[in-house]
Amino acid sequence: MSAPSAEIKRGRKFDQVVEGARKIFLADGYEGASVDLIAKEAGVSKATLYNYFPDKGLLFMEVATRECQRHAEVAVQAIDPPLSAPVVLRQIAEQLQAFMLSDLGSGMFRICTAESGRFPQIGQEFCKYGPEVVCKAIVPFLQAATQRGELDIEDYELAAYQFMELIKAELWVKRIMGIDCDFSPEKRQKVIDGAIEMFMARYAAKKP
Repeated sequence: MSAPSAEIKRGRKFDQVVEGARKIFLADGYEGASVDLIAKEAGVSKATLYNYFPDKGLLFMEVATRECQRHAEVAVQAIDPPLSAPVVLRQIAEQLQAFMLSDLGSGMFRICTAESGRFPQIGQEFCKYGPEVVCKAIVPFLQAATQRGELDIEDYELAAYQFMELIKAELWVKRIMGIDCDFSPEKRQKVIDGAIEMFMARYAAKKP
């Protein structure tokens, strides 16, 4: 894809265009989503669409950033400090893994990786509305679990990022490389189970 080379403009039908694009991107992916289909789904003319988004890459990034933020917020809402660490970690893992392995989630990562050298703001937006949001939400939970004696963690931010990486084991690389894009529920749960077991093996407080 070509790098986004212009700025978006906002107007009365801005959200309408973004929602229409979201549906098409989710159904057809980036390459398969034509501007004609997006405009039709959004109920606007191509001229209106191009007025808001001069480049399809810009439109995809707007959709993907919103989706990343939405899924991060859903994962954050699953955090209930009084619950045991394994229970909360599983809720977080299921939400995050689902987005990471989705067409939109993996597509956004590819675009950020390809274009962040020339357009650093793309990578910055990805981190700001994705991993950083989740990390900042997980840290207070880890602190609470440590304070009540369930976990034993010194560097909470590092532990949060480690867990986010563990839930991608094997699956993420294959998804990004296009080797396997349709993992069974059993396979995905196996990775989550392993992530939780490994995290707890490292950070569970040792009983006296």
